Amino acid sequence: MTVTDTRHALPGLLPGLDLVRADFPILGRTVAGGNPLVYLDSANTSQKPQVVIDAMVDHLERHNANVARAMHTLGAESTEGFESARDKVAAFVNAPSRDEVVFTKNASEAINLVANTLAWNGPLQVGPGDEVLITEMEHHSNIVPWQLLTERTGATLRWFGITDDGRLDLSDVDDLITERTKVVSLTWVSNMLGTVNPVADIARRAHEVGAIVVVDGAQAVPQMPVDVQAADIDLLAFTGHKVTGPTGIGVLWGRREVLDQLPPFLGGGEMIETVTMARSTYAPVPHKFEAGTPPIVEAVGLGAAVDYLAALGMDNVRAHEEAITAYALQGLASVSGLTVLGPQRAELRGGAISFELDGVHPHDVAQVLDSRGIAVRAGHHCAKPAHKRFGVQSSTRMSSYLYTTPAEIDALVDGLEYTKKYFKVS
Repeated sequence: MTVTDTRHALPGLLPGLDLVRADFPILGRTVAGGNPLVYLDSANTSQKPQVVIDAMVDHLERHNANVARAMHTLGAESTEGFESARDKVAAFVNAPSRDEVVFTKNASEAINLVANTLAWNGPLQVGPGDEVLITEMEHHSNIVPWQLLTERTGATLRWFGITDDGRLDLSDVDDLITERTKVVSLTWVSNMLGTVNPVADIARRAHEVGAIVVVDGAQAVPQMPVDVQAADIDLLAFTGHKVTGPTGIGVLWGRREVLDQLPPFLGGGEMIETVTMARSTYAPVPHKFEAGTPPIVEAVGLGAAVDYLAALGMDNVRAHEEAITAYALQGLASVSGLTVLGPQRAELRGGAISFELDGVHPHDVAQVLDSRGIAVRAGHHCAKPAHKRFGVQSSTRMSSYLYTTPAEIDALVDGLEYTKKYFKVS
């Protein structure tokens, strides 16, 4: 049985997993002296199906032009492709309106857009006496922008802690969410611990005190059904390259009434209504936040990506992730000296599993695994505070996705046992 074999009788796997894998050309290549690629780094970036690649090549070959500015056939076709992607993204997250979807270059820029504009004059402006609430398990992209905001405005930054089993510590929620809370920003699924957070419950509590709720959905949107209306959040950020789409494009979804109250983030072409030498007025959302030439072909690729995921069914993707994660947790538990960080039950987490291997540095673990064709990530995963909470400097992280097979998890476990022998640890 090879590492790409999909014959394991594991309930919950995507139907036709072998055919799904065939959609991703890179999964057929070999690495490290002829070893088949075992790609377990999808929390970092997902692989791309052929339909995404083809959509982007077709746009460049046949429809390439700038959007909204060219009064010719190619310009109209390019604009149609770009705006069609906005429609597809809106439908994918169940946004009430396509105009609530703002294209950015990644999730980090989307969060920075919100944090920066909240510092400026406007009805939602954050200032002295206000509090911004985040969590200890955030990616740096959902920590640093809020640190900058509070430093610049005199507001106070507070945060939820993490329990010993890697879940959000809500024991002091009433002390943390108060009448002073202006913003609550949290990850839906932790990129380091894998924890799935109770976003809707926290949003409901935050709205009781009039706070706006910002959610980092970079890990959630690829792995599970996301309905922004059902979650009752105000703003959601995610990135194209983790949802089988290209790099260079992200999404900020926001409630129309919230986006309308935020001032523009960047100035330039296409975000204006009119410009005089004395002052400017601005286009309505989403274009108010999309200054300059946007990531056109990347948007086309993102549209193809969410179409691909929608066709698979996000309920099916989530079931597959749970099945593979449960299988991985079981396999990792068989490796003596290995400690998994975060929840130990698959239904409480996403596909990213960070772990320590006694006596071996995470970078060494990753390097030995890479010599066997297994791609994982080692380091702090842009989550230093979460690592500090558990008393570790760094960890090794495997992360599965909709194309991961049980046999690839077997290869990882075998690779970890080999790593122990290589470094002579018991």
